[in-house]
Amino acid sequence: MPSAKPQILISGALVWAAAEVKQLEEHYEILVLDSPDRATFVKELTTGKYSNISAIYRHNSSAGAVGFYDEEIINALPSSLKYLCHNGAGYDQIDIAACTAKGIKVSNTPSAVDDATATVGMYLIISALRQFYKAEITARAGKWDQGIAPAHDPEHKTLGIVGMGGIGRALAKRALGFDMKVIYHNRNPVDPSLLAGFPEGAITYISTLDELLSTSDVVSLNLPLNANTRGFFGKKQFNTMKKGSVLVNTARGGVVDEEALLDALESGQLSSAGLDVFPNEPEINPRLLANDKLTLLPHQGTCTEESQHKMEALALKNIESALTTGDLLTPVWEQKGKL
Repeated sequence: MPSAKPQILISGALVWAAAEVKQLEEHYEILVLDSPDRATFVKELTTGKYSNISAIYRHNSSAGAVGFYDEEIINALPSSLKYLCHNGAGYDQIDIAACTAKGIKVSNTPSAVDDATATVGMYLIISALRQFYKAEITARAGKWDQGIAPAHDPEHKTLGIVGMGGIGRALAKRALGFDMKVIYHNRNPVDPSLLAGFPEGAITYISTLDELLSTSDVVSLNLPLNANTRGFFGKKQFNTMKKGSVLVNTARGGVVDEEALLDALESGQLSSAGLDVFPNEPEINPRLLANDKLTLLPHQGTCTEESQHKMEALALKNIESALTTGDLLTPVWEQKGKL
C-alpha cells in the first residue's frame, strides 16, 4: 500500500537541519537512502521501496554508494518523482538534460554557499600573493624564512572575477576591503540592482574575457562546470594573463586544464595559484602537491557549520515549496522557462 503521505527520499548527508526535517515529518514521510550499491538503488527505484517517492533531497556524498545521478539513474526514477533538490551550488553530478526530458524539476543552493566560498577565495588570494603556504612549510621545517623572497600586497591590485554570481559578488565585497580594484566578466553585465550595495564605480564590467585576463593581477574563477566550461581555461587563457599574475579557483576543478596550469607556473607566466577544487577529487595531481607555488585546500569552500546548515535548509525549503505550490525557490538556470 502506498504511504498516505507524500514520500521524500534523503539521498546523502543531512546533518544540521534537524528542526527542518522534523517540520517536514508532520506532512511527509521521510525515507533515507540505504541502498548498498547502484544496482540495488535502481531496482528499489523501479519496483521497490522508493518507487512512490515525490521528491529527493540529494547531497554529493550519496555518490559513494550509488554514483552520480546520470541518465541511467534519472531514467530509473519513478513517475511519481517530480522534484530533485540538490544540496550544493554546483550540480555537475546531475544530468540536467535527462531531468528536463523527464519533466523533473531540479534546484540547487546557490545563495547559501556565497559567503563561505568567497571567504575561501579571499584566503587563497592572500596566500598566493603573500606566499603564505611556502612560508608556513618553511617555518614548520625549522628553516624560518629561508628561500622566501618579498611577496606582494593585495592592496591596489586588480582582481578579475570570471562569473559574477552570488559568490563572485561576495568575493568582490571582501576584495574591496583590501583596497583591490575589482573587474568582472560575464556573458552579459549583471543587473545593476545586484550591485546596489557597492560604492558607485567600485566594480567594472569587462566585455571580453581576454581583456579581463590581460589586465588582472589576480583572476578568480567563479563559474559553474558544464559542457561549455569544462577545460575551457587552458594554455590560451594562461598566455593571455599578465606575466607573474595569480589564478584562484573555487569553482570546479574541471574548468581548468591542469597541465596548462602547471606549465604556466613552471614557466613563470603565473607567479602562484590557489586551488580549492580538483578534477578527480579526492585525488590531487602529484605534480600539484609537489609545487610550492600553490596553496591547496581539500574543497573547503562550504566547510562551515553555518553554511552546511544553510545549504541543507534551503534544499529542504525547495522541497516544501515544490510539494505545496509546484514551484522551486532556486531552480537551476538550465530549466528556467522550460518546466
